[in-house]
Order: sequence, then C-alpha cells, then structure tokens
Amino acid sequence: MPDTSLDTEPPTKTPSRAGFSSRLGFVLAAAGSAVGLGNIWSYPTQVAENGGAAFVVIYFLLTILLAYPALVAELLIGRYAQSNPVSALEKLPENIVWQPVTRLTALIAVLMICLIFSFYSIVGGWIMGFTLSPLLELLSFNTAAHWLETFSPARNLLLAVLFTIATLAVVNGGVKDGIERWSSRLMPLLIVLLLALIAFVTTQPGAMEGLKHYLVPDISRIDTSLVLSALGQAFFSMSLGVGAMMVYGSYLSKTSNLPTVAFQVCMLDTAIAFLAGLLIIPALFVALNLGINIYSESGQLIHSDTLVFEVLPALFGALGSFGVPVAIAFFCLMSIAALTSSISMLEVPVSCLIERAGMNRTKASTLVCLGVLLIVALVTSSFDPLFGAIVTLTTQYAQPLNGLLFCLYAGWLMGRNRKLQEIRKGWPEVEQSLFWRIWPWYIRIVCPTLIAIIFLAEH
Repeated sequence: MPDTSLDTEPPTKTPSRAGFSSRLGFVLAAAGSAVGLGNIWSYPTQVAENGGAAFVVIYFLLTILLAYPALVAELLIGRYAQSNPVSALEKLPENIVWQPVTRLTALIAVLMICLIFSFYSIVGGWIMGFTLSPLLELLSFNTAAHWLETFSPARNLLLAVLFTIATLAVVNGGVKDGIERWSSRLMPLLIVLLLALIAFVTTQPGAMEGLKHYLVPDISRIDTSLVLSALGQAFFSMSLGVGAMMVYGSYLSKTSNLPTVAFQVCMLDTAIAFLAGLLIIPALFVALNLGINIYSESGQLIHSDTLVFEVLPALFGALGSFGVPVAIAFFCLMSIAALTSSISMLEVPVSCLIERAGMNRTKASTLVCLGVLLIVALVTSSFDPLFGAIVTLTTQYAQPLNGLLFCLYAGWLMGRNRKLQEIRKGWPEVEQSLFWRIWPWYIRIVCPTLIAIIFLAEH
C-alpha cells in the first residue's frame, strides 16, 4: 500500500502519558517484561520436555529470526502512535477500511494478556508460597508452611490475590516511579541470584549429566511439535503478540535508536533464559541423582505445568539444612522474575482504560485486577481442565498468530516512509544500514510466512 503521508504524525501524547527517564530504564523495564516466568518456569520445562539442547538450538534461532524482527515492529508501532495498543493499531492504517480489523486484533491481544495475567497470578502466587514456606519453617510454623506448599483451590486463590495486589501496587506508581523504578532495582538482583544459584547447583552430584542434556543437542529430536513449542516459547518469553511491547514502546524516547534498544532487550532476555536453563536443568538431574523422579516410565516429563514446584522443593529438602537458604534464594529469584513481567501485563489494559475511557490510573488498575481475579477464581475452582487450556490457548496459539498479524500490519499498513521517518529519529543514518536493507521486506514477507508455515505444519 503506498505511503501518502510521509510527514503525517499521530496525535501527540496526552498529558496523562508518561515515559521512561532513560534508555537504560527502558531496557531494564522491557527486559523485565520479557524476563519472567517464561524464562524461569516455562523455558526450562519446555527444554526438559522437548529434547533438551535440541529445543535450545531451535529456540535461539527463532528468537533471532522471528522474535527480534517482531519486537522491533511492536516497539515501532507503539512509539509512532504514542498511545495504548488499541488506539495505536486503530490509527495505523492509512485506509480506514482496515481500522475495524486492526482494532479487533488489538482487543483480542488485550483479552489474551488478561488471560495470561490470570494464570501468571496463580503461578506467581505459588512462588510466593514457596518463598514464605521455608521462612515459616525456620520460625516453627510448620502447619502454615505445609499449607503454603500444598496444592488446593483455597491456597491457589489466596496466593494469587496476594500476587495480584503486589503487581497492582507497582503499576499504581506509574511508569517512571512504579514500573521503571522497580524494574531497575529488581533486574540486577535477579541476575545476581541467578548466577549464585548456578555456581551452587553445578557443583552437586548429577549436575554434569544435566549440563550435557542441556548443551549437547540430539538433532533427531527436532520435529514440527518441538519447533512450534519453541516458537510459542520465544513469543511468550518476549511478551510479543499481546501489546505489552507496544505499550512500552509508546513510552520510549523518540531519540532512542529503536532497533538497537530492541536488540539489547532481546539479547538480555535470551541470555537470562539460557542462564535459567543452566540452573534448572542441572538441578533436575541433581534431583534425579537423589532418587527424585522427573520422567515417567514412558519418558514423559512428570507434572510439566508444576515441575519446579514438585521437583525442586524435594531437591532442596534432600540437601538438609543447607537447602533452606538455597530454597529461599531460588524462589526469591522466581518472585522477582514473575513480578517484573506481571507489571507489564497489567499496564496494557490499564493504559487502554486510562486513554480510551478517561479513568485515572488507580481506578483502571483496580478494575482490571478485579476482572482478572474473577478468571483466577474460575480457574482455581476447576484447575485441571482450565489452567493448561488457557496456557496453551494464549502462548501456543494467540501470541504467535497475533505476532504474525502485528508483523503484517507494520509491514503493509504502515508505509515504508513512515517506518523510515520514525526510526530515523533515533538513528539518522539508518537508511544506509544493513538493518534497513533487510528488515522492511523481512517483516512484510519472511516473518509472517515462517510463522504461518510453522503453525500450519503442526495443525
């Protein structure tokens, strides 16, 4: 579609919109959104369930080939529009015929991120419970400690409520004083804890076998199911296809080099995913060495949705008194990862309500959290059929498909000149770069085609 609006700019941001105070603040916040349970809960589980190092190779390839270009597209749309994802996609087409389509896509993305936030709240609640449990044991509150680690609808709901309240408290602080401040503090702490735990676990008996499983690929394990799982994991880990990066992009300074910032976020997320696998996969084999079952007789992973909550506490318990501080450190790590992602999830619908319904931040965030908790109550009351179904719907279907549509919209509905002008604001020489020679047609044709091929091959 020809670009007839080279100099056309979207409406300036409203007074209620804020922004990140620095590029580092943005990178830490956006990486915090990406670095979450997708890295520390879902990614190691996918690795253990899908061929170990074979999954790692495909995951990293798809991150570079598909997730990074899609991340640039989402950040670009958000920064260009300077508005929430629904308004951004609604205003993107030059031909108004496409506006209902892009608006519907955005609304579906917002609904999906609310569903993701609902299961995230449940898992985040579990993490809070496992963090508090060893502390209560140290204080001799053994009954309460046991209750926090025992699966039940009441425990799941209560802890999910507490996790949601923690997320609400951060988001109510706003972009700079809430999201950026806490992400800038929590991300460095997460990395320090992760490295310390890796150093400990890799010295334990059985860890070397886990490292071999994680680092030496068996190419024969690669099939269409593994590739689709890796694609879904890449989009889930990077918070793509649900508007989170779009809304963060809208808070990004116009003077920032957008492709470089996107690459920094992508590499930080991928590095932490790799480190998380370097911690958890050897830890699983340490547990196996201690006689704790990981795989069933048929070779299937036991308790895939709750793996780290079933196997790792048993491992920490087998370590004796030294296992208590290790358990506390590990679940503190997971709590930080969960919170840095959940705040970006909540920010998406909150930004929509603030800008489209005229609500203040506190009212909007409270309303969204109440809606999410209604979903949580439903899921916790019928956990087995609903939890896995929501995870599969959102991460393996909705995120890749929405990511495909976002690529198409950025590639075809946003003219080449508008894309160039937006990127130029932070990178004046971009037109002479290798990035600009590849990315515009890559996002139009290659990304959507590859995503569609991978998706259709499995279905």
